[in-house]
Amino acid sequence: MQKLLLSIIAATLLFQTYAQESEFQLGAKAGLNFASLNGDLEDAKGRTSFHLGGMVEVPLTDKLSVQPELLFSSQGAKFDSDALSLNYVNVPIMAKYYVTEEISIEAGPYVGFLLSANFKYETEDDDLNPNTSGERSNTKASEKQDVKDDIKSLDFGLNIGLGYKMPSGLNFAARYTLGLANASDFENSTQEFKNGVFQLSVGYFFL
Repeated sequence: MQKLLLSIIAATLLFQTYAQESEFQLGAKAGLNFASLNGDLEDAKGRTSFHLGGMVEVPLTDKLSVQPELLFSSQGAKFDSDALSLNYVNVPIMAKYYVTEEISIEAGPYVGFLLSANFKYETEDDDLNPNTSGERSNTKASEKQDVKDDIKSLDFGLNIGLGYKMPSGLNFAARYTLGLANASDFENSTQEFKNGVFQLSVGYFFL
């Protein structure tokens, strides 16, 4: 973890140096998250959600750029009718190598800061049936439990993906986020699970 944080600090300093000397582009992006939790969780399935935020691309050479980002990312997993929702602020720092003027290969580390964690589950509620006097019917109700104390506040890992940037500033990206940290902080539990997210993004550079 220390090596990862040092890499992020070094990349940030590099960005600040080149931002003063290079033309950089400022933009925003949003898209879909296809999130999962990899590890000891049984019956965990993918959860579809979203991400959005801002980015700055700083060219280092004609082929290589650095792109720090600040993203809100909704992640987690589903378990049949239940779901674990994990919301993070993620800070990726991507190295982008342009194989053509428009297509780039992207990779880099990220750090995630947990904003909220909720477990949503269904319960059965026995209510009087309004259509039949004296009879009861089972209806399903949704409940939400705050589990932020059971999830670690800091996440980190690696990103890898592809990008396509048009001359107009419109851009598209596909990226996989591989969590390297155990996200579980449940008391008296040896259970481990890590974040994994496949992202599809659409962005636009304003400057």
